[in-house]
Amino acid sequence: MAVDTDAQDITDEQRAITEMVRQFADEQIIPNAEHYDHEDEFPEPIVEQMRELGLFGVTIPEQYDGMGLDLSTYAMIVEELSRGWISISGIVNTHFIGSYLLMKFGSEEQRQRYLPRMATGELRAAFSLSEPELGSDVQAIKTTAKRTEDGDYEINGQKMWVTNGLRSGLVFTLVRTDPAADPRYRGMTCFICEKEPGAHENTGPYKGLDVPPQIRKMGYKGVESTELVFNGYRTPADSILGGEDAGLNKGFGQMMDALELGRVNVAARGVGIAQRALELALRYSQERRAFGKPIAQHQAIQFKLADMATQVEAARLLTRRAARLKDAGVRSDIEAGMAKLFASEAGHFCVEESLRIHGGYGYSKEYEIERLYRDAPLLLIGEGTSEIQRMVIGRKLLERHKI
Repeated sequence: MAVDTDAQDITDEQRAITEMVRQFADEQIIPNAEHYDHEDEFPEPIVEQMRELGLFGVTIPEQYDGMGLDLSTYAMIVEELSRGWISISGIVNTHFIGSYLLMKFGSEEQRQRYLPRMATGELRAAFSLSEPELGSDVQAIKTTAKRTEDGDYEINGQKMWVTNGLRSGLVFTLVRTDPAADPRYRGMTCFICEKEPGAHENTGPYKGLDVPPQIRKMGYKGVESTELVFNGYRTPADSILGGEDAGLNKGFGQMMDALELGRVNVAARGVGIAQRALELALRYSQERRAFGKPIAQHQAIQFKLADMATQVEAARLLTRRAARLKDAGVRSDIEAGMAKLFASEAGHFCVEESLRIHGGYGYSKEYEIERLYRDAPLLLIGEGTSEIQRMVIGRKLLERHKI
């Protein structure tokens, strides 16, 4: 019951890929999501199939064994995965940000070392900004990296809300390397921190990086969200993104660049969950009867469906525009912020309206909309809250139109 997108400006290749992923979502993700959500269990069989489909290497260039597709196509894939279950899209989200950081800022040695294994999903990546005492104020980061006498760096501190924090083999981690820097963002560096996938307590060369038990959440289950504890973790200077000469104290700008993509990603997830909520509402409203006829024939329900469908289409268009601008190499901070703001709010709106249409049954775990209702609020927070998006959009608008 997906909305027809044939009239939209997409290529034959994009249509073929999205149809393949939609079929995968219909056949493998949606029928199994309830089980993994209920058990809060990592969906390993589904992830293995994603590896076989090449979904971990969608944007990685062919020379590193990836598909070499653009952000616009990736956003369409994320929409379809999120339509199935946003936890599945979360598994590839931080991995995608990591591969982007490597492709744009990494040294050729780093690209050769990591990207081929990332393309196959053999090596998966995480992305870490937040800390227990900070969220939106990235410049307040306390985790530090200090150069040792033998030329390595020692990292100490604690990170929070790391998606894929346990099973990843790489964590792109923003830390403070120059505490005296003014402004503060000039003293931050991104390290490519290697770790043992699946290990709560790392040993050997990765000693000093521990992963506490995953954070228990209202929704967004199945994919782990964890803390990372750095306690004397040693890493070589060439683990700085881009190398020490090119990357030292350049991490803040690198991470902010990557967040534009992260916001397009969250926007696509908002479109996906909104689309699924609309599909469920369309189906249920035509099956459920009240006062002698299907509730879809009542004007109040039709108004809800109309508002939902309009928000889905508007969110999709904003998301694809932001992705196209990024693909064209155009700064898209405003557009990515707009897409993330509108699509995440649209996702939450459509899910709540769909639950209202389901009535009491929507509150039951027997119906899929109950899971969507727990998942949707995450999108209002991840990659910057709606309030942060408005601040970014407003500030950047004034910069662009300064008089």
